[in-house]
Amino acid sequence: MDLEVKIRGLMMDPATNMPIVVLKDVASDSVMPIWVGPFEGNAIFNEIDKSAAPRPMTHDLLRNLIQNLNAELQRVVITELKDNTFFAVLWLNQSGEQIMMDARPSDAIALALRFDCPIYVSEDVMHAARLNPSGGPGDAASPEQIRGWLEGLNDEDLGRYKM
Repeated sequence: MDLEVKIRGLMMDPATNMPIVVLKDVASDSVMPIWVGPFEGNAIFNEIDKSAAPRPMTHDLLRNLIQNLNAELQRVVITELKDNTFFAVLWLNQSGEQIMMDARPSDAIALALRFDCPIYVSEDVMHAARLNPSGGPGDAASPEQIRGWLEGLNDEDLGRYKM
C-alpha cells in the first residue's frame, strides 16, 4: 500500500551540511527524511520558492520535455529502500498509455513539485526509513535519535523552507 506524503520541509543536516527533504504522511504524524545532493536540493528549493532561472534548469527541461511529448506526470512513488538507497518510479500518462519510469527520489520529488502531482511512499519504505532514516549521511546518530529529532521539528527549525 502506498501512503501519500507532503513535503514538510527542506533543511540542512547540521552534521553534514547536506540537504534533507522531510516527507510527512498526510494520514499520520510519521515523517521520513531523505538526504539529497546539493543540486537536487537546490532544484527542490527553487520550485518551493518559485525562483525562476533565466534558462531552464534540468528539472524544468524535463518538465518541458514531458509536456511537449503530450504526456502528464500523474504521481511519483518512492518504492524501495535497498542497501540504504531509495528508489522511485514516475507514473506518466501519454495518450492514455501508462508509462512507469525509474527515477531517483530527489528527481522524482523535484518533478512532482513542477507538475503539482502527488507524492507517495510505499508503506514498507516508510516503516523501514523510520527505523533506519536513510542510512546515509545521518547514520552516525541512532535511528531513535534521528526520528526523535525529526518528529520534534517545529516551524522555526524548518525556517523559510517549511511547507
